[in-house]
Amino acid sequence: MTAPPRRRRLEPDERREQILTCAMRLFGEQPYADVSTTELAKQVGVARGLINHYFGTKRDLYLEVVRRLVTIPRFVVDQLPDGPLEKRVAAAVDWFLDGVSRNSNAWLKATGGWDQDVEHILAAADETAADRILEATGLSAEAAELRAMIRAYGGLAKSACREWLVRKALTREQVRLLLSTTLLALIRDAAPQLRDNRPPLP
Repeated sequence: MTAPPRRRRLEPDERREQILTCAMRLFGEQPYADVSTTELAKQVGVARGLINHYFGTKRDLYLEVVRRLVTIPRFVVDQLPDGPLEKRVAAAVDWFLDGVSRNSNAWLKATGGWDQDVEHILAAADETAADRILEATGLSAEAAELRAMIRAYGGLAKSACREWLVRKALTREQVRLLLSTTLLALIRDAAPQLRDNRPPLP
């Protein structure tokens, strides 16, 4: 008989990422109540206590999964290609759709928002998304009306993805076209008019 292969020892950040990736899949496949941290630990190949060490309770782990699914990380803007605005917008929309596609079940559940803590995470993610989009497209993050415009665009992006993933009424390519052309129109046409029509200061 041969001994079972030894698991490679992972660095803490790698192990944490491995647990989080598996948790995303489990929370996407099963109702929250049915997800067991014992089963998660078994699938990842770690002691259950390590999950508690990295994430705390099952609820803490779930909230971290939601945060990961809905928050645009800083590196996305940094890695956008140089070139015309159309190219940068297309790359940003592709990044978003790739992430939604990879974790579609978990993303759909997370963006449904089922309690106050989740709603806080979604609201913070909307603000982060506004920051990233404004930065990537060269618009001012300080202008309240532009932030409001981008938050409204975020609502369109979520609805469009549900039309693709749930209703099957749109294809991914149609959603990409919708989000890219709408964002370009907002930047080129709506943003200047919003700036020109700011209410006077009291």
